[in-house]
Order: sequence, then C-alpha cells, then structure tokens
Amino acid sequence: MTSSADTQCDSDARLRELMARGFQFMQSTDSRGELRALVGVRGHDNVIDVVRLESEDHVTATRMPSYEENVFEPSTTWWHSSGQVCDVIDRLLELPDDHTPGSLLVAAGL
Repeated sequence: MTSSADTQCDSDARLRELMARGFQFMQSTDSRGELRALVGVRGHDNVIDVVRLESEDHVTATRMPSYEENVFEPSTTWWHSSGQVCDVIDRLLELPDDHTPGSLLVAAGL
C-alpha cells in the first residue's frame, strides 16, 4: 500500500510495525472475492484495537474495551480515528499499550 503522491508516507513500514506489536490481519472480501478491506485486530491488557484499511485515504482505527462482543460494530469505544493510512496508524501507534485511567487523555493531549 504505497502512494506515489506521498513519498513521506511509508505505509508498508507502518503495517510491519503493527504486525510487530501483535496485530493479526485478515482480508474482507465482497461476494465476488474482491478485496474490500484489510483488517487488523490486537487484543491486549483490557482493550482491543482494530484498524480497517479500505484505501490509502480511507482508514479507521478504534480502541474498545475487551468485553465488546462485536469488534466490527462496537457499542463502546474509548478512542477512534479515521483518515489517511499513515496519519491514522501513527495515531494508533502513539496510544499507550495499556488502558489505565487517564492514559487516553494523556495520549490525546488533554
């Protein structure tokens, strides 16, 4: 997933960083078998992180409590970001690995 328009963004390196941190990736396909999205999920401490890449410009990432039953449509989220691949993954990588009270506020600069 590289973009010739944005040489500053090395999305492949960022995906490798997510995998190094324990994200497991799967492909979401349509009825014809065409790739719709690449979805990465990582459960750790008392949180689940999910990143969904539909294109270089359409990426979403979410942190939710570990008790969520449906990680693709959670009823509760503690953090969410969407936008371009490198921006969203960078924000996700900046989150603390654990979820302690106030840690997401510190990560958000509040």
